[in-house]
Amino acid sequence: MPAIRMLLVSALTVASVPAIAGEKDVSRLTQLLEKSQTIDASFSQLTLDASGTSLQETTGKMTVKRPGLFYWHTDAPQEQVVVSDGKKVTLWDPDLEQATIKKLDVRLNQTPALLLSGDVSKISQSFDITSKEEGEVMDFTLKPKTKDTLFDSLRVSFRKGLINDMQLIDSVGQRTNILFNGVKVNQPVAADRFVFNVPKGADVIQE
Repeated sequence: MPAIRMLLVSALTVASVPAIAGEKDVSRLTQLLEKSQTIDASFSQLTLDASGTSLQETTGKMTVKRPGLFYWHTDAPQEQVVVSDGKKVTLWDPDLEQATIKKLDVRLNQTPALLLSGDVSKISQSFDITSKEEGEVMDFTLKPKTKDTLFDSLRVSFRKGLINDMQLIDSVGQRTNILFNGVKVNQPVAADRFVFNVPKGADVIQE
């Protein structure tokens, strides 16, 4: 998935609070995620290699709804659409006129969209979690408990209780920074937002 440089959020006047340990981290993250049953936002992404060289910049829009529904649209020129109806995920590549459809992997470690729309009650089964609070910002670092993941660590930040940004780091040091803008939560979302109708004549790959 694409990415733009993440906005670094500075602490305001409150000093850094030491990381809270164990169950408190899980409880705090769970509460923040559960507060947003739906999220609608624009995003910008930046992917950097291990040396800090920019590999890709993109923008787009996302909508998520618990449990397991999400819509993730990356703008041209690297346009892609990823849609989950809670049972299957469809990846649409308009340049190739190709749709890839596969069963939804309910593990929270697959995509940022799935983390934001998944079953948060099971989050501690997939990750070791630590947190740090600075002013209006609460940062959580998630380390997967298994090696079968797309990333080695994920940092997710909330500002004033709303999702603000994410950073994923993979096994070779590549970083994907995702900054969310215009975040709206708990607003009605039309059911067809999470349904993708494959255009007539397109190639379809079932996995």
